[in-house]
Amino acid sequence: MKMVMAVVPSSNAEDVLDALINRGHTATYAHTKGGMLRQSQYSLFIAVSKEKLEEVLEIIKSSCRTQVEMSTMDSQNKDTLGTAPVVADLGGAIAFIWDINRIETF
Repeated sequence: MKMVMAVVPSSNAEDVLDALINRGHTATYAHTKGGMLRQSQYSLFIAVSKEKLEEVLEIIKSSCRTQVEMSTMDSQNKDTLGTAPVVADLGGAIAFIWDINRIETF
């Protein structure tokens, strides 16, 4: 078994949780704040079999990325600076993964 602790932006937390549940996974989560800007995020804790680890990571990755298209037009002169808009990935998560040696329930 593996433990995944994923720190995801608050704006993506519901999407990640819904995607995990729809694929048969469960997660425990906590609202957290941290980083230099003390931004709000969620820390998700997901126990998963080694065989399902990559699936869980892909769910997190695909649920936390947003592609935005930015114009290449100069707002002052209304001239185009390039021929194609620029596409950028925004958002993201960080995942920590470690082995689970023992699980106890009380």
